[in-house]
Amino acid sequence: MTSTVILYHNPNCSKSRAALLLLKVRNVDTKVIPYLTEPLGEEQIRNLKKKLAISSVREMMRSKDTLYSDLQLDQADEDTLIAAIAAHPILIERPIVVFGEHAAIGRPLTNIEALLENHVS
Repeated sequence: MTSTVILYHNPNCSKSRAALLLLKVRNVDTKVIPYLTEPLGEEQIRNLKKKLAISSVREMMRSKDTLYSDLQLDQADEDTLIAAIAAHPILIERPIVVFGEHAAIGRPLTNIEALLENHVS
């Protein structure tokens, strides 16, 4: 493996732990970023949205989380959503794997497998 994959990881999340295990089993060089203790800035969130190829940052948020409701984000615009993620990283859907200019949300884990098959040599 010649390239490093980035894993935005929450060690308390079973899906995130499963993603880390998948990357280890496949012998993928992985940089683990514990995003709860190393939150992403707003520009990093915008960049991640682009790599995920999603139309709204809402697609990378835990919209069923109580905090999402408490912050009344249902009708929020993109800038408000991005600011909310930056202030409350727990709102990020997890896990997220990034390779170069491409990313995938690992729910289900087959999304990560597809990213590896399509973009990692």
